[in-house]
Amino acid sequence: MRQILFLLFILLTIFHVGQGFWPFSRKKSAASIKPKEEKRLSPVILVPGDGGSQVDAKLNKSSSPIWCASKSDWFNLWLNLELIVIPAVYCWVDNVKLYYDNITRTTHNTPGVEIRIPGWGDPEVVEWIDPTHNKAGAYFKDIANMLVDMGYERRKNLHGAPYDFRKAPNEHKQFFIDLKKLVEDTYEANYQTPVTFITHSMGSPMTLVFLRQQTIEWKDKYVARQISLAGAWAGSIKALKVFAMGDDLDSFFLSGKILKAEQITNPSSAWLLPSPLFWKSSEVLVETPSRVYTMAQMQEFFNDIGYPTAWEMRKDTLPYTINFSPPGVELHCLYGDGLDTVERLRYKKDDVSDDTPKLIMGIGDGTVNRRSLQACHHWAGYQTSNISTLALSGVDHMGILINKDVFNYIKNVLKL
Repeated sequence: MRQILFLLFILLTIFHVGQGFWPFSRKKSAASIKPKEEKRLSPVILVPGDGGSQVDAKLNKSSSPIWCASKSDWFNLWLNLELIVIPAVYCWVDNVKLYYDNITRTTHNTPGVEIRIPGWGDPEVVEWIDPTHNKAGAYFKDIANMLVDMGYERRKNLHGAPYDFRKAPNEHKQFFIDLKKLVEDTYEANYQTPVTFITHSMGSPMTLVFLRQQTIEWKDKYVARQISLAGAWAGSIKALKVFAMGDDLDSFFLSGKILKAEQITNPSSAWLLPSPLFWKSSEVLVETPSRVYTMAQMQEFFNDIGYPTAWEMRKDTLPYTINFSPPGVELHCLYGDGLDTVERLRYKKDDVSDDTPKLIMGIGDGTVNRRSLQACHHWAGYQTSNISTLALSGVDHMGILINKDVFNYIKNVLKL
């Protein structure tokens, strides 16, 4: 009898201890145990500005300039420093320029040129617009590295949203669809944590257009805030300068006159022209010895420089300019100030088609005029979400991306 009782005791003891290990234990399964709460970082999506995305091309052209290739596999078109110096730049212009269709009111590539924007969702393609990581192609690199140092992980809670920067919002329906999905997927992948947009230059109004397309309920659920750096909210006189004389990208090795042949074909250049909401119709933009061109006479100017297509693209993009309703999310608007920025063009000759104007300077960040940078102030009181602004004296349009005060501001907002 004692042996039977002792055996029962041993079996019950083993069964009790085994409950901690055996599969039929009554303890909750590992899947149902809530993991230790980790620090919730608001996922970040980086939205670049004009020129801020890599561009690939594939050629199958029936004809091309005599010294240029007409057939190729995929290759990097932008930023590719080897392709934008003479004489290769002539081939580059032929491959990257757009053609405007006055019937469809849209643009298309050079026949035989296929374009793609690589790396959707990957921050690397907006950290470096040169895939070889040449220092001249650094873009969001320092901001991304700062975020990684603070605990962010690329392609998990740090993403990039590159797009074809040649085109304006009227041709970016698919980009806005993809961006919405990226926001929703990122939200779900990060414990349903609302995202933060960090945007630069043209990327700020591009994100504004996207946010205006969404419902209040959607934004309240999925978006924490937008941090705008040097937002070109209301355009810039520099865009007018591009149509007049091109832009050498602040490089002694590049020719604005050559690059102009491509730059003026971009609808985004027309979208970035000064907004009639922030420039008076009577305001003088261009001077010649015998006349002036005001905001109200911009079409005449484009006709006189021999490029009436600019006005057609302006008409297509103007609805996105004059709709200046607020984003409907918390907004942090940071911008440089106090630097010479082109405010007016002055010609020595009456024939504006055959002259290079002198640039008359005003104040801004060296690229975007102050009134455009400060346009975000206009929304104060027009939305319930908070709007904060910060002017950074002496910080230029690109320098804002490597500014320590900006880094500290971002850390503070993200509570890092």
